[in-house]
Amino acid sequence: MLDVSLSKVDRPLLRDEAYERIRHAIVDGTLPPGTPLRDGDLAEQLGLSKAPVREALRRLTEDGLVDSKPQSYTRVSEVMSSDVLDAREIVRALHEFAVKQAVAKCRPADIAAMRAANDRFAAAIEAGDVKAAVKADDELHDIPVRLAGNAAVAATLDRYTPLLRRLEQTRFSSALAWNSVERHRWLIDALEARDTATAVSVISTIWTDLLEDR
Repeated sequence: MLDVSLSKVDRPLLRDEAYERIRHAIVDGTLPPGTPLRDGDLAEQLGLSKAPVREALRRLTEDGLVDSKPQSYTRVSEVMSSDVLDAREIVRALHEFAVKQAVAKCRPADIAAMRAANDRFAAAIEAGDVKAAVKADDELHDIPVRLAGNAAVAATLDRYTPLLRRLEQTRFSSALAWNSVERHRWLIDALEARDTATAVSVISTIWTDLLEDR
């Protein structure tokens, strides 16, 4: 029996809800790397039949969060893999694009919102609250993505960012998190100055160093 507690699905969006619940449990570490994923156990935990759980596991395998070999195993993927490296490249390129588009659109209110998010991020790091740090980091980076106004970019980031989330959690629980605070400030300053080259360079460094500052 799978020794975790997943709340039951209480509405009829079965496949999508199963996918979201299992993905969240993988990303936040409730289901750590290497955990065997048995459709029967997960279905019982979620209060579902096996069919939507199997579909969710198939999608999570495509996302790179689950490793599966037919008739052999289905398990949570390791934190580092070729899928993670590929996702990092996609996420970095899309954030570079979003920042480039956002430079001319940033208003004082957007800059203020990013600074406030970075203040929350720094406070969360100081308190050792990794969950709050991830939330504040998302809020900060979501502003240029929103300003870019490209739905395909937003949707692709929503798919691939979770593959990097476990690396972010490791980083944000270490002293390296303070590097992120500083780089956020550089990014915000560049956006405020409408300095496209510097803003793109900083956002690129933020995502590159997610792997290289380990």
